[in-house]
Amino acid sequence: MNRKKKIKETLKKKAKKANAKLHKSNKPRYISKAEREKLALAAGQGEMQTEAATEEGVKQTTQAQAQSE
Repeated sequence: MNRKKKIKETLKKKAKKANAKLHKSNKPRYISKAEREKLALAAGQGEMQTEAATEEGVKQTTQAQAQSE
């Protein structure tokens, strides 16, 4: 009896592991605190660069409009 039970348990474990591999979790990947800070700094620098670029673009368009008048 014990031998049959042991075999059933091992087969159940294998089936459970195989089934778990098929169904991936929708949980987002963990991002450490240090990585979040790096991403925030990079995003902040990116925003500053885009703001500076848009300001320059606005200045150039106003200058072009002034020259055309």
